[in-house]
Parts: sequence; structure tokens; C-alpha cells
Amino acid sequence: MAPANKAERKAVVDASAWMFNVVTSVGIIIVNKALMATYGFSFATTLTGLHFATTTLMTAVLRWLGYIQSSHLPMAELLKFVLFANFSIVGMNVSLMWNSVGFYQIAKLSMIPVSCFLEVVMDKIRYSRDTKLSIAVVLLGVGVCTVTDVSVNTKGFIAAFIAVWSTSLQ
Repeated sequence: MAPANKAERKAVVDASAWMFNVVTSVGIIIVNKALMATYGFSFATTLTGLHFATTTLMTAVLRWLGYIQSSHLPMAELLKFVLFANFSIVGMNVSLMWNSVGFYQIAKLSMIPVSCFLEVVMDKIRYSRDTKLSIAVVLLGVGVCTVTDVSVNTKGFIAAFIAVWSTSLQ
């Protein structure tokens, strides 16, 4: 059944975009880990380049189809974004290469409290008690998972640390 009005169409497009994001994100992780763990592919920066090329291609297609519009940032902001984005993606790919998928997911969950911390420090944002409680639950979950996931090493932890902080700054 086709959506009847503009609000319903927007909801369908938004839901589709979220599902596409989740499916492709999980797919990228599974493919990258399989390449690294099963086939011994150790070129995380090559995977990053392929990720950026695919993202650029998909952005061009979606812009051509009219689903997204161009946006512009001041050059200084754009350079900061690009720097943090590169550290983020390379850090995550290297973390995935050196750690288990479980620890990789823990690192991704850690971005939530780190992003909130940076918003409090840099933007003077204040969170409600409920939001703080939710963040505490995330931190507790990350702590429990960290204890049970023992396949992390120093290099992988450093890569994850860089990825978490650069993504949060991004």
C-alpha cells in the first residue's frame, strides 16, 4: 500500500534510510572482519579508501536521484571534519582488524558517553537526570561487556581510543 500523503512518504523515506544505514553498517563490519580475520587482509587504510569511494559514489547517485541536496561548510570546519572523519574510519578499521567484533562494538557504544561528555565540556549542554541515567546504563553495559570480551590488545585498544574520540569530535 503506497503512502497517502507527504508526511507518510517522508516517514517511509526516513525509515528506509535508517534501515539502509543499519544494514550497510553491519554489512561493512561483517565483510571487513571476514577479510581481516579469515583471509588475512591487513590493509585497513585500503578498506577506508574503498569505504570513502563507495560513500562518494552513493552520495553522487542519491544527489542525482534527488534524495539529498548539496550542503556547504566553511573551509576551516570542512578541514576539521575531514581530519576527524579520517581518523575515525581508519581507527575503527584498525580496531576491527586488531580486536574482536565484540570489542569493536563496545568501542562504538563508548562514543555515546564520550560525545555527551564533549557536548557538556565544549558546548555547555546540560542533560536531564533521565538522560544521565541512560548514559550510566550504557557505561555499565560497556563495562560488563569489556570484562567478558578478553580479545583486546594494546594496539587495538589505542586504535579504538583514537576512533572513539575522533568520531565523537567529528
